[in-house]
Amino acid sequence: MKIGFIGTGNMGSAIIGGLIAKGTWNANDIFAYDVNADTLAGCTSQYGIHAAADSKALVANSDVVVLSIKPQFYEQVITGIRDAVDVQKHLILTIAPKPIAWVEEVFTKPIRMVRAMPNTPALVGEGITGVCPNVNATKEDVSVICDLFSCCGKVEQVPEHLMDVVTAVSGSSPAYVFMFIEAMADAAVSDGMPRAQAYQFAAQAVLGSAKMVLETGKHPGELKDMVCSPGGTTIEAVRVLEEKGMRSAVIEGMKACVKKSKGL
Repeated sequence: MKIGFIGTGNMGSAIIGGLIAKGTWNANDIFAYDVNADTLAGCTSQYGIHAAADSKALVANSDVVVLSIKPQFYEQVITGIRDAVDVQKHLILTIAPKPIAWVEEVFTKPIRMVRAMPNTPALVGEGITGVCPNVNATKEDVSVICDLFSCCGKVEQVPEHLMDVVTAVSGSSPAYVFMFIEAMADAAVSDGMPRAQAYQFAAQAVLGSAKMVLETGKHPGELKDMVCSPGGTTIEAVRVLEEKGMRSAVIEGMKACVKKSKGL
């Protein structure tokens, strides 16, 4: 089975790198195309994959076609390849916040499709991806896509009505986490810690805390309580964070993200 990527930016390259690193696909079976010749050349050189002359040539050489481009380019790209797409041969994978019905309408004919929402930690093999098939996709199609994304982290199948929530809770959330890490590091620097060391302490604390949630199975609130000694330093920090509306800010930010995703 051959796979082609239209778009070789951060996410496309991350998936390609994961596929090759895990041995899920042989480099000889991976094709890529990008309107930016330099980006395409960098990706094909790094991973030893094939460069397609254009998007139609890529479709002709692929069984799975990944639309790893920004949402605003979807209509243009789909219009350019739809005549070359065959429902019997091709499985379409989208990774942008575009509803299945919208993509199907732009194709103007039946397609086998899986909608996915990965996130940038896929770059380091620690992503999480939500996937959702259309009515024409088979169980085998879904299995292929789940295997594909498992090379970059975890995969969960979700109903489409939750895909905008997936965008907020995992697709966009690395940005929130990076802001939190940066803020903690800024505070450490303000109290005298060197910048590089501050980032190391803050990032490792976030990494370790996330691992505790995943591996202990304990509720995050219980894990928080384990750190908060009576009258201690941690509960004082928690008090101030609550006073400043940390939880509310996160919730409202994610709700804004969902609303924006629904409108794309």
